[in-house]
Amino acid sequence: SPPQYIVILAGDHVYKMDYSIMLADHADSGRGVTVGCIEVPRDEASAFGVMAVNDQRHVTDFIEKPADPPAMPGNPDMALASMGIYVFTADYLYRLLEDDARDPESTHDFGRDLIPRAVAENQAFAHPFSLSAIATPPFSGPYWRDVGTVDAYWAANLDLASTTPALNMYDKDWPIWTYQEQLPPAKFVHDLEGRRGEAVDSLVSGGCIVSGSLVRNSVLFSNVLVRSYSVIEGAVVLPDVQINRHCRLTKVVIDRHCQIPAGLVIGEDPELDAQRFYRSETGVVLVTQAMLAAL
Repeated sequence: SPPQYIVILAGDHVYKMDYSIMLADHADSGRGVTVGCIEVPRDEASAFGVMAVNDQRHVTDFIEKPADPPAMPGNPDMALASMGIYVFTADYLYRLLEDDARDPESTHDFGRDLIPRAVAENQAFAHPFSLSAIATPPFSGPYWRDVGTVDAYWAANLDLASTTPALNMYDKDWPIWTYQEQLPPAKFVHDLEGRRGEAVDSLVSGGCIVSGSLVRNSVLFSNVLVRSYSVIEGAVVLPDVQINRHCRLTKVVIDRHCQIPAGLVIGEDPELDAQRFYRSETGVVLVTQAMLAAL
């Protein structure tokens, strides 16, 4: 039989949530669409779709990435942001999509076109994330991160290497299921002064070898090889990367399969970094194979 409800999720968010609770909330509301929402500081809300709601959680307005986000009632410093999580009644979604496809003025975007249409038809309902988020004390409360930018991706990864990360990866009652290749344990070799393989305040995945180098406050995905005499700090290194000797890499995201040439220095000269690689406003440097090939 055809589905009665359709759940639509964003692919660049990290969170723990029980969708069944949001689905039941939507079914009880009788509305065409339920929008997952979260409170964010108003000065950060311009990156999101922002909603206004009444005391029954009916959405009365929806503005995609506003320059001046509307404040929450009674809380002028906070705004209610869409999480990019939607539960639609299937028939209602089909009708919206058919109407939108025929509209030559539409940008065919959920946040810009479909949700505002549902709000105008009084069919949008708000579901606060706190109702269905999975929180695991003694860690922090409900966790949600939008990792759609280089800065956000870098920060969310490095948070996992902190002493008490906001996202509890060790929760056996609500585990993170993913494909994980069977690899040998991480290995740290050489114990000589100036050539000691070590990692501090870091996550180092299976298949990694840290050979005579220092890795500090970093996340190494699987099969990363760090050769001797290098210092890696504040780095997010994706799978199958090789970092050759005498490198100094700070505040970087290194894409998978990169071969970092010997002696490369990143994170010490902002102008040079921006010329060779992508450098964000906060100073995070993204390195890809294509950028390395152009050196």
